[in-house]
Amino acid sequence: MHYYTHNIGDYRRDTNHLSLLEHGIYRQLLDQYYLNEKPIAKDLDKIMRYLSIKTEEEKDALAHVLQDFFNETKDGYVHKRCEIAIQEYQDKSEKLSNAAKARWSKISKCNANAVTTNNHKPITINQEPKTKKPILHGMYINREGTNMVDLNPDYPHHNDVFSFMHLFWKKYPRKVGKTTALKAWMKKLPDINAVMKALDWQIDSSQWKKGFIPNPATYINQERWLDEPEEINF
Repeated sequence: MHYYTHNIGDYRRDTNHLSLLEHGIYRQLLDQYYLNEKPIAKDLDKIMRYLSIKTEEEKDALAHVLQDFFNETKDGYVHKRCEIAIQEYQDKSEKLSNAAKARWSKISKCNANAVTTNNHKPITINQEPKTKKPILHGMYINREGTNMVDLNPDYPHHNDVFSFMHLFWKKYPRKVGKTTALKAWMKKLPDINAVMKALDWQIDSSQWKKGFIPNPATYINQERWLDEPEEINF
C-alpha cells in the first residue's frame, strides 16, 4: 500500500503520551507496515538499521512504541488497525482484479465467435484483414503479438485492448518503456475506466508532482490504479 488514511482525532487520542521522538518512530513504523503489507520484523537490529536508530534515547523510544502499539507474535510485531486496513485493501484489489479479468474473458470469447469466411478462416467483426494492428503512437503489431514496426500512429478504433492501452499511454505523464508497458497491459488487462479515473487524481498527487512517478510497466504490473488517494488535511 502506498496510501492509507490517517484519522487525526484517533491518532491524537491514542498517542497523547508520546514524546516527539516517539511520534516520529511510530509514524515510521506505520509507514513501513503499510508499505510492506506485513508485520514489523522481530529482528530489532534490522528495525534500528531501517530507522537509523543509534542513540540509547532512540532505542528506548522504539521499545516504548513497540510495547504500546504492537503485539509480538511469531510472525513479527503486529498492529491490529494496520492488519484490518491491509486486509480491506487486498480484498478490494482482488475483487477489482477478478472483475476486470472476467470482463476481458467475456470479450475474448465474443471475439472467438466472430464472423468467419466460407473456408472457416476467422476474421474480425469489422472485417479488418489479418495483417497489422495498431497499438501505440507510431507502433503497429500483428495479431500474433510479434514483429512490431513503425507505421501510421493514428488508430481510429476504441473498442479493444490495444486502443485502451493507447488511451492510457496518451494520458500517462511518464512515457518510457512502451514495449514493456504493452506486455504488462496485455497480461493484466485492466479496466480502462478505473485506470483513467485513478490517473485523474494521481497526476495531481503530491508524490507525482515531486517526480516520483513509476514507470508505466511498473504502474500496470503493480495495479497502481487500485491505490487510494492521499488524505488531504486542512
